[in-house]
Amino acid sequence: MDTIEFRYDTQLLLDKYGLDEDEADDLVDEIRGYICDNFSGDSLLVAGDTGEDDVGGEKATIKLHYHTNEPWLVLEYCRSLGEIYDIVVEDMQRQTNGLKG
Repeated sequence: MDTIEFRYDTQLLLDKYGLDEDEADDLVDEIRGYICDNFSGDSLLVAGDTGEDDVGGEKATIKLHYHTNEPWLVLEYCRSLGEIYDIVVEDMQRQTNGLKG
């Protein structure tokens, strides 16, 4: 069986409140740079958009996708930036071996 170098497909959404569009773009760049500099992994995708929150203020929503062996570190970092939700961590090695994720 093939061994996967970075085992865990880590995905999440992050909301950060009070950011305008330029600040949201900066946050996407900050997250991408921090992850590249501090965590081992591949297939990194970080994208963001701004919009109104439930009470009429501004918020940025960031989507993150990353393959890593230490997803808890990515979750911990992202939690330090804002509210994280829709968290998915899938074991790609188990999937490769024909087992449920």
